[in-house]
Amino acid sequence: MTLPPAADVLVLGAGPAGLAIASELVPLGLRVMGLAAGDPASPWPNTYGIWAPELDQLHLSHLLEHRWSNCVSYFGADPVALSHDYGLFDRGKLQGHWLGRCSGMDWRQGLAAELSHDTQASQVTTREGEVLRARLVIDTTGHDPVFVRRPALGPVAAQAAYGIVGLFTADPVPPGQFVLMDYRSEHLSPEERQGPPTFLYAMDLGEGRFFVEETSLALAPPVPIEVLQDRLRRRLAHRGVAVLQVEHEERCLFPMNLPLPDFSQRVLGFGGAASLVHPASGYLVGSLLRRAPGLAAAIAAALARPDLSAAQVAETAWGALWTPELVRKHGIYQFGLEKLMRFSEQDLREFFSTFFALPERQWYGFLTNTLSLSELVAAMVRLFAQAPADVRWGLMQPKGREAQLLWRAVRG
Repeated sequence: MTLPPAADVLVLGAGPAGLAIASELVPLGLRVMGLAAGDPASPWPNTYGIWAPELDQLHLSHLLEHRWSNCVSYFGADPVALSHDYGLFDRGKLQGHWLGRCSGMDWRQGLAAELSHDTQASQVTTREGEVLRARLVIDTTGHDPVFVRRPALGPVAAQAAYGIVGLFTADPVPPGQFVLMDYRSEHLSPEERQGPPTFLYAMDLGEGRFFVEETSLALAPPVPIEVLQDRLRRRLAHRGVAVLQVEHEERCLFPMNLPLPDFSQRVLGFGGAASLVHPASGYLVGSLLRRAPGLAAAIAAALARPDLSAAQVAETAWGALWTPELVRKHGIYQFGLEKLMRFSEQDLREFFSTFFALPERQWYGFLTNTLSLSELVAAMVRLFAQAPADVRWGLMQPKGREAQLLWRAVRG
């Protein structure tokens, strides 16, 4: 005899993606159960940045701990001013915001181990032996998910970064400033400059505290953390800056160009498990905030239809999460990232100088993934037309799997 589902939705994971989708499902009156390895209220270790206008539009700017209007990048000797405010989340406030909207949700502690399906529901068995049933399971356990399957389509490039929050003998960046990308590399030898390019991501946190991070945009295999740590130390030393006190070290390594999941599977992914990390910028939280409400509404509507099987509910949810236009845009971004990974430091400097010279709406929409498909193509065409000849040549040369990626983007 088949047991009835105990919940409408079972969410696996309690990180940003898990809380984001749960916080939209619970207010719709759905029976939502969560499975997490620990306490969903346990503090998150990583920092999360976002372009502040993304939160302004959602009336959530109060979730920021810091906000900068003096935002710049360096691709040469002079700073390039960025016309949008940048923010750093107060992780406790962001987590509390989502948890507050999940009030009354049934959280279980454990690790998912086994999965099975029948016509009515999906069943997850934990390592501890607990059996949980729901009409839909959403896997939000990150880029290496427990159950979500994705095809293997070649090497996966990762963004790598090493950062320090602390006190310094001198200001690493001017007071009140946020630096998105600083590609200056006078501290490296000519031979090192021929290797993988890295840049400084830095911000003034106030009261003499700064966050400085050496970052590799994306590479397969990734730049080792030890190399980034050494480059950061030497970059600071070149500016006459030494570390006085380390409050926090951050080591980041996450994939940038994961293939899209198999949309025919019964388990729905969200967040990194569903390849929502922006292939061109690495941002995720803004996408979670924008896409969770529509996805939750589509799930609720599907669950309200008695004529749909559990498999059809999952199919409907995948279709709402990854529309044909979003699939094509994802493919274009992956194609672009593949190009950038082949660029030398000088080519990257010229590329980004041209990119940030585009109209604000185009470069901002590109980085936040808020342009329509036609607008995205128009921005890329304009960038190509305005780029220096060596950058255009680099964009034109077909190498490796670039043609295959472009074909998938066109085909959708």
